[in-house]
Amino acid sequence: MIPDSNSSVLKVGEIEYLGERYKLTQSMILHKQFAVSNGLDKVVVFSPNIRLERPERSSTGRHLFEFTQVDFEVAHARKEDIFRLVEDLIKEVWGWISRVCRDEFGLLNRRIRIPTSPLKVYTSHDLMERYGKDWEIKASLAEKHPFWVLCFRREFYDREDPARPGHFLNYDLIYPEGYGEALSGGERETDIDKIRKRLKEIGKEKEYQEYLDLVEGKLIPSAGGGFGVERMLRYLVGAKHIREVRLFPRVPGERIIL
Repeated sequence: MIPDSNSSVLKVGEIEYLGERYKLTQSMILHKQFAVSNGLDKVVVFSPNIRLERPERSSTGRHLFEFTQVDFEVAHARKEDIFRLVEDLIKEVWGWISRVCRDEFGLLNRRIRIPTSPLKVYTSHDLMERYGKDWEIKASLAEKHPFWVLCFRREFYDREDPARPGHFLNYDLIYPEGYGEALSGGERETDIDKIRKRLKEIGKEKEYQEYLDLVEGKLIPSAGGGFGVERMLRYLVGAKHIREVRLFPRVPGERIIL
């Protein structure tokens, strides 16, 4: 599945195996939602992802078409629960890395700023009004610590705010210093009729029919997200381009040798 209908993915990668055609993993979201709806309280997956992005993405410094994502989902969680989980994770992991790799960070002349909770929270509407349509990097450059951005109209499985129609209970975490998006996630829609309606609107109902058959009558509230390992490493070491932190990087628009 394409993880974001507004993304720059050119096509979904496919392979043929034993006479069957399989789509390569681009996102674990539907797998996670199915897992928690069938009895798992929490899910964490280190997932290899392949997203065949447009070649101009090579200039962003943060896009690979082959990368590793940490995907997680928590049954009956709300967005505030995920905020606390992620902020605690950042403080613990970044604090440990800064102690254990003190000499290496010294060689890189890089100092990790450990943020304090709670992180700042904005809405996409606030940032668009302040910085314009392409607000992400401008807002990122203006901040010294990671921050949350709420409310994106993007996915059929994202939960709409019942108190504010047209607004969504999803979120991104943005790194500071111009490093951009770190994590995307949200609360999940459980109303199968709303999901069907959204899929029909974007012409994808037939494509996701097997998913709909699997989850009908089973969906429970949950929330989660996913973050790229390479993007986090790039930010931590202060690398200009994500290729610097990936062995044998595969970058959109660049020729692949190995």
